[in-house]
Amino acid sequence: MNGANQTVKTTDNRPTTYRSNGARTETDESTTAEREETSCPECGADSIADQEHGETVCNECGLVLAEDNVDRGPEWRAFDKAEKDKKSRVGAPTTGMLHDKGLSSVIDWQNKDAYGSQLSARKRQKMQRLRTWDERFRATSARDRNLKQALGEITRMASALDLPDNVQETASVIYRRALEEDLLPGRSIEAMATASLYAAARQSNVPRSLDEFAPVSRVDRREFARAYRYIGRELGLAVEPADPAEYLPRFCSELEVSHEVKTLAHELIESGKRQSVHSGKSPVGLAAAAIYAASLLANEKLTQKEVGEAAEVSEVTIRNRYKELLHANDESQQQATA
Repeated sequence: MNGANQTVKTTDNRPTTYRSNGARTETDESTTAEREETSCPECGADSIADQEHGETVCNECGLVLAEDNVDRGPEWRAFDKAEKDKKSRVGAPTTGMLHDKGLSSVIDWQNKDAYGSQLSARKRQKMQRLRTWDERFRATSARDRNLKQALGEITRMASALDLPDNVQETASVIYRRALEEDLLPGRSIEAMATASLYAAARQSNVPRSLDEFAPVSRVDRREFARAYRYIGRELGLAVEPADPAEYLPRFCSELEVSHEVKTLAHELIESGKRQSVHSGKSPVGLAAAAIYAASLLANEKLTQKEVGEAAEVSEVTIRNRYKELLHANDESQQQATA
């Protein structure tokens, strides 16, 4: 029996394999049975489970391989998301936007018992004390209290700036990294939280300028801008320069301009990039200037004041930048025709 393995039948009808060294191994029948159950005996294709009808059918020929399967779903039905959430017996998924990732329990704020009846005054007072102690025990260490305050600031600012959940998740990860790298001593929590949210918005391609963060942050612009540069340098964040074209959809939506103006503004910015007009310039100012210049080319009545209020830039910036964009666009057209 040198070389290949030999398989023989034993008295209990189980296949037994003998190797060249004389060792005896038994084939796993359960693996073979599972493979046969997931493949069609007629055509050999993979089978699929039809949860609605409780059957296992072939994906190709439609042969019913098994029926009356056990339904492992819930025994109740729900017709909308609110009803589904109400009947669900599990909690919310873990999230990085909470300091404990949502794993701890929270006492409900409603003063009702399990039957929906209102609690008495004495019970309400007792529940209020329990909520207070529960809130205190959720953050016992200094690190947890720091993280709780910072993530609360991130959630508040993200809501004010209308940022999506993925930006908040990314900001919480950046702040947690800064906390683990011991970058917070000597800097305020609000500044580091604002810097983390701004870096997350840049990484997620959701453009927001520093001037837009200034009204919602509890610290001044210079402080959280300095914290952003510090976080980016110490954590090695890969943040690309802001593209002026990313600001166009939001500004055009606020100004309610036509599709022609949007298209012309995008072409002006692309021409400016080819002529390196955007180098060293504010992307917000270039986007606002492109919209104003496009409105002039499309004969739409947009004033510099209206565009400046929508983009939160000065009229002087728009006047300077839109002339540069028009000049760069003329040069690009001349180079294309030459």
